[in-house]
Amino acid sequence: MDIALSLLVLTVIALILGAIVLYRRGGYRKQAGLMLVLAGVMIVNIVIWTLPNREGKSLSSEAKKEQAPE
Repeated sequence: MDIALSLLVLTVIALILGAIVLYRRGGYRKQAGLMLVLAGVMIVNIVIWTLPNREGKSLSSEAKKEQAPE
């Protein structure tokens, strides 16, 4: 689960930087906007998985507990 969340964060960073580059080029404003929307959706997913609930448990911590022992 940690690897997936780390890849999500890196992808968000890459999407934001790519959107900035496309926006500055000119003719790719729609694609840059869509990249920012996708980055926003991914950020919401990260928050959902890592934000603790009232009991102090997050979805990612619960997923770690349910994994088979190694």
